[in-house]
Formats: sequence, structure tokens, C-alpha cells
Amino acid sequence: MNLENNIKGKVVVITGASSGLGETTARHLASKGANIVLGARREERLQTISEEINAQENGKAVFLKTDVTQKEQVQNLVDKAVTEFGKVDVIINNAGLMSIAPMNEVKIDEWDRMIDINIKGVLYGIAAALPIFQKQESGHFINISSVAGIKVFSPGGTVYSGTKYAVRAISEGLRHEVGGNIRTTTIEPGLIDSELKHGSSHKESADFVKDFYEIAIPSSSIARTIAFAIEQPSDVDVNEIVIRPAVQEF
Repeated sequence: MNLENNIKGKVVVITGASSGLGETTARHLASKGANIVLGARREERLQTISEEINAQENGKAVFLKTDVTQKEQVQNLVDKAVTEFGKVDVIINNAGLMSIAPMNEVKIDEWDRMIDINIKGVLYGIAAALPIFQKQESGHFINISSVAGIKVFSPGGTVYSGTKYAVRAISEGLRHEVGGNIRTTTIEPGLIDSELKHGSSHKESADFVKDFYEIAIPSSSIARTIAFAIEQPSDVDVNEIVIRPAVQEF
């Protein structure tokens, strides 16, 4: 079986698609024949990525400015996929924020923001796509967690880890509830080169993260991992993948 055929023609919605893992994954899946629906806040970036994908042979991409903290905007993104392509096969809930700081800095605004993006944004994506998947009797959720959702990233990453643990729990519960025709995959990246590392306003933590990320591996490693999960036959559900630099201990 040529598994690449399991990607060609699929309609894939991606949040956080204007850079990093989202952008790289969009380009990679488009190169394998997927129809891509890009969502993120930076509309100019989305337009550029979409145009470049469409300029490739058989490349198909559309975009919609999307803030995942606004459930109506996430719903509009998924609805656009149906309007443009008639279906949704995969939603990649990728948008994320990593604001690292010790708890005693009490950065409540950043805690709220991480909860809104990392947890509620994933839930909004699930809420938008699930009725469509159930009607189709097929679909694939891919939720981006983190190695920080397996082991608490401390000091400084306590709340971030909490949000990523939540993504794992939600994903596993979702799998139990809707598994069968609907697949659920959780990806737990380690240090991957992306804009995620720029999310900290606390100087000491930001400096630590900058140094820590010197061993990061390219975002293309995640794109290939996501493609692997999507391209499996429909009776195969790849539930969880941890991927990190070979030299990363955490």
C-alpha cells in the first residue's frame, strides 16, 4: 500500500499556521496533496503561505484570520474548510503559547492567556470539528501537547505544563468517547525550533529558554510525524507520539 495516498486529497485545518510547526506542517502536507486550511492571527503571513502553496504543482490552500481564543473564529475556520472543499478530514490544534516564569512572579495575565490558547483553543477546535466528523463518520483530531505535558517543566513552566497535561487528558478522553471512525493523536514535542520559545516576558526565564533551545531540532521533524499519523490506514489510530532532540534529557 502506498500510504501517501492516504494524505492526497484530504482536507486539513491547521491553527497556529502562520509560523513554526503549523506553517511547516502545512507546507509538508500540501506537498503530499492535502488541501490546507490555514488559521492564525497574522493574516499577511497566512496570505503569503497560502499563495506559495498554491503556486506549487497541485498545491491547494485557503486561509482565514483566526484567534483560537474566540470560539466563533475557530468555528468560522472549520466552516470555511467545508465551504471550500466540502469536508474536513483532519484538524490540527496547534496554536500555543509558552510563557515561562516562576509562580511567585504571579503573572496571572499570562496564565490566563496560556489557558485560553493552549486549552480552550483546543476545545474550540474539537467543538467545531466534532459534529462534522460524526456526520461524516470519519475524521482525525491531532492535538499538539508537549514533553512538558509528561513531566512538569520547573521552575518556571508550571502553568504551561498544566495546560499541556490538560491537552493530553482531553485527547485521551476524546479518544475513548468518539474512537472508532474518528481518530485522535496527541503529539508531544520536545525542543523544536519555532516561535514558541519567544513567549516569556520574564527576563531570566527567557534567557534560560533561549539557551535551552540551542539543541532544538527543526520543525520539519514534527511535520513528518504528523504526516505519519495521518497517512495510516483508517483502522489504525496513532494515539500518542513523543518526539524530542536525541540529546534532550527532559
